[in-house]
Amino acid sequence: MQNRNHLLIIFDVEGVLYDEEYLPILAEKLRKEDEIWEITRQGIQGKINWEEGLRTRVAALKGLDEKICQQVSDELPIMTGAKEACRALKAAGWKLMAVSGGFTIMMDRLKKELGLDYVYSNELIFNDGKLDGVKINVDSDKSKSAKIKIAEWNEKKEDIVCVVDGANDVKLFDICGLGIAYRAQDLVKDLATTTLEEKDLSKILDIIRRHYKIEL
Repeated sequence: MQNRNHLLIIFDVEGVLYDEEYLPILAEKLRKEDEIWEITRQGIQGKINWEEGLRTRVAALKGLDEKICQQVSDELPIMTGAKEACRALKAAGWKLMAVSGGFTIMMDRLKKELGLDYVYSNELIFNDGKLDGVKINVDSDKSKSAKIKIAEWNEKKEDIVCVVDGANDVKLFDICGLGIAYRAQDLVKDLATTTLEEKDLSKILDIIRRHYKIEL
């Protein structure tokens, strides 16, 4: 049985820990949801440069009130089974990390409710209470962000699990021993160790138990 204190799980956020995509909901406030969804879809499918797509989407929402941005974030539904999964992993001594192409505005609540140890995300920029742009800390290679803490925590590749759904997440599979494609794009499923189609994140616990032969 493995030393449980050195196991780490890395989650994508939108579509994995949250059961919604943030920017398309914001876009509804400006009746731009079709435009934003189209860019979002192309980015998730890897058809356009991810960073460029993100900047384009945020630019289309420029001028939105900061209070509205916060309210939408506060109302994002947490994925079915996410609390259960995180609670069980935390109790077994795992470290929990989230790497998101989304924004810090969405993360504080998630950290608190799911007990995440560390979160990497991008930053929405507001001027005079209005949305003005984005600072990109997490680019299309999410593994670059994750590697910082992996080195600090001295984690081994075989002790890392990644749970993701989009094309911009697949480089995370290079740094983990178990890659789970959660209700994911076909491209992601092809590269994952295993897939989970059921909309219940707690089902990853069974996959992890079998893979590591541990109790959770």
